[in-house]
Amino acid sequence: MSRMKGYWLVLTGLVLGAAAGWSYWYFVGCTSGTCPITSRPLNSTLYGAFTGALLLTNFQLKKNISKNESTNKNN
Repeated sequence: MSRMKGYWLVLTGLVLGAAAGWSYWYFVGCTSGTCPITSRPLNSTLYGAFTGALLLTNFQLKKNISKNESTNKNN
């Protein structure tokens, strides 16, 4: 469970993005079937999940400090 603690923002982005992608397919969609992303619900759901995860990953804080920064603080 402690491993999942660090990924809660990514998982939230996946779920919200998947819901948004499926909703876009359901309400807007592509009637002709030639649209590569919105022609099938699986495509739009996966694309939405990927986009949501990328979007919310930008809000994560960086916890790792590089060696150069840690040695400069000690001096």
